[in-house]
Amino acid sequence: MVTLSSADAEALAIRALTGSGTSSINAASTASALVAADIDGQSGHGLARLPSYAAQVKAGKIDGLAVPALTRTRLASVRIDANGGFAYPALDLAIDTLPALALEAGVAVAGIFASHHIGQAGRTVERLARRGLVALVVSNTPAAMALPGGTRPMMGTNPLAFAAPVEGRAPLVVDLALSLVARSKIVAAQKTGQSIPADWATDSAGKPTTDPAAALAGALAPIGGPKGAALALMVEILCGALAGGHYGWDASSFLDDRGPPPGVGQMLIAFEPAAFGGSGFPARMAALVAAFAADSEVRLPGDRRLANRERARLGGISILTELHAQINKLAEDGVGP
Repeated sequence: MVTLSSADAEALAIRALTGSGTSSINAASTASALVAADIDGQSGHGLARLPSYAAQVKAGKIDGLAVPALTRTRLASVRIDANGGFAYPALDLAIDTLPALALEAGVAVAGIFASHHIGQAGRTVERLARRGLVALVVSNTPAAMALPGGTRPMMGTNPLAFAAPVEGRAPLVVDLALSLVARSKIVAAQKTGQSIPADWATDSAGKPTTDPAAALAGALAPIGGPKGAALALMVEILCGALAGGHYGWDASSFLDDRGPPPGVGQMLIAFEPAAFGGSGFPARMAALVAAFAADSEVRLPGDRRLANRERARLGGISILTELHAQINKLAEDGVGP
């Protein structure tokens, strides 16, 4: 492992992205998101993504020079075209825009289309919660799950995240994908020759399987069974039908440089608490958190993330030596956008 300070990791990531053909502003936005994920212990959304991102920029699957375009469609709604670029600059634009609209109207919404991987969804809503808003974000993703009874993966793992400000502490953040397990866990089992629990996935015939190869040819199981599948369908509607992103079955992979841009969608909703419950919302949230924390065994959503954040503050972040070498090579060999 190689240990880096967050500032050094971010600077290295920016050099690797700009060297691969990404504009400096898009590289800074993306690097910040990747490093934040590693700081929070969400390495699957962290710097491990960078070599794939760089390859996709070089292949044109991600437009590293894209500038997101915002259209205000109603009093408190905006439509953002990510223009085939990274999701992070489009999300930054939404986060910069929504607070003023929510203050005026009580609630504000951004629909994003022609977008890419949302990364650590909880970071998006936490940034709004730190500005005093209650926020919800959803994103659809390339197909991985089927509806109950189906055999063909149609919907993505379709993450959602929610955050609310809390008086006297960091915002409360709920961040989850809607598959029971990540696909990477099944890939890992296949590489080591292990079987998987029968409730993780179905095979190509729609039957539960313990064979990771059969699972990878089939579909991931939704969290909570049919209820999780219904939630994933809701996200598909919000991000595909409503925001205008590609549906999961039409979206190319986030992980390789083959095919056209994924073009998925995101929907971000921000509530101004005082518009609904007066000025006491942060204090009521503090009382809610205190009530749960009175049970010493309770771990609130996000507690582990905050602990990881403190460890990273003291000791930096660690990444695999091989990954560090890959990123260094991208930074050294790049010719710039």
